[in-house]
Amino acid sequence: MRKAFLTILLPFFAGVALGQSKYQKDFAYYWQTVNDNFAYFERQHTNWDKVKAIYQPVIDTVSSGNAFMHVLESINNELHNGHVFLNRNDNSSNRLIPTGADLKVSYKGKKFVITEIREGFNAGLCGLKTGMVVAKYNGMPIEDAIQRFLPKSVAVLNKDMYEYAANMLLAGTHNIKRNIAIAANGQYQEYQPDKTPNKTDTNYHTPLDAKRLPGNIGYIKVNNSLGNSGLIKAFDMALDSLMDTDGLIFDLSETPSGGSAFIAKAMMGRFIDKELPYQKHIYTPEEKETGVRRAAIELVAPRLKTYKKPLVVLVGYWTGSMGEGIAIGFDAMKRATIVGSQMAGLLGEIYSFETPEEKIPFSFPCVQLQHINGQPREDFMPHIIADSHSGAMKAAIGVLSKGKK
Repeated sequence: MRKAFLTILLPFFAGVALGQSKYQKDFAYYWQTVNDNFAYFERQHTNWDKVKAIYQPVIDTVSSGNAFMHVLESINNELHNGHVFLNRNDNSSNRLIPTGADLKVSYKGKKFVITEIREGFNAGLCGLKTGMVVAKYNGMPIEDAIQRFLPKSVAVLNKDMYEYAANMLLAGTHNIKRNIAIAANGQYQEYQPDKTPNKTDTNYHTPLDAKRLPGNIGYIKVNNSLGNSGLIKAFDMALDSLMDTDGLIFDLSETPSGGSAFIAKAMMGRFIDKELPYQKHIYTPEEKETGVRRAAIELVAPRLKTYKKPLVVLVGYWTGSMGEGIAIGFDAMKRATIVGSQMAGLLGEIYSFETPEEKIPFSFPCVQLQHINGQPREDFMPHIIADSHSGAMKAAIGVLSKGKK
């Protein structure tokens, strides 16, 4: 996940009225910064002027830093994507998605259906399964409970907005245990995922796992460490030990928290023998300001010894941000078969800013990212669809085994 500071136009501060509270000043900075730099207003259908009208009266009554932070958290929901967040929270803050989620629901026929379960995490361990219909959350009908996450500034609510709201809700807060009621045959069955500590709040002990599977197939799984510089050395050691395999599975299904393009390109460079393009950047705010469109293609260069055998990349809902970039990169380079389910759909390349008074850091996408063929990264789908990790593994092994025949 890239963190940087764009050059922000500051003259608007000259118009800040004397006597404004620090929260009003911070809100003015936050609103203007998003207004000038958010790259996806058209896609998200957000009326940002209406956002100011809705939330300014709330800001005017704020009297504490924590209260102000929670108002900003609510405003972020107007942009309804997991790539819009504050880099500060407290125990009553909602977990971010997909990093803080252990299940995914989809909005089907006006019902919220579990479509993915995070392998080895609380939701699956307590008995929740794909296909179940969520009816209530902590005793409240889910249709009512999601209201606080739905955007208020849009003209019409759509499927993406309902799914964002429901998945935020079901990720839960840090201080309240979740009770999820499932509807079946006119009855409700309750599940308590947080009877044991929520595993999304803990970190992996190692940056990756690697092993040799039957049939001389190599397997490398990244453990949500695409921002860990130590991953490069660990990856090189793992791949070097598997150079004699007949094919490799590169598992990105547990990379929800994004990472660094430097690390991603270091790994991708081990699978190519010439420089190749892997993704496209569209500088939307620059075009908004100047009327001139600027785009750039990013390249990957070969590095160290090349692994030339067939490659399968596993992805899913917990493949986020830089993981999504790696997936579309391998597809662009025509170097891998992509297997799994739809990825997290985190928008663009994020930049980070900080409010001047309360020093609250906030992040959102300022550059659109696309496949080199022009397809938005968030719309990319795997070549082979599998609705579970075990199903994806089975399909990947099938692809590599077929290639040996």
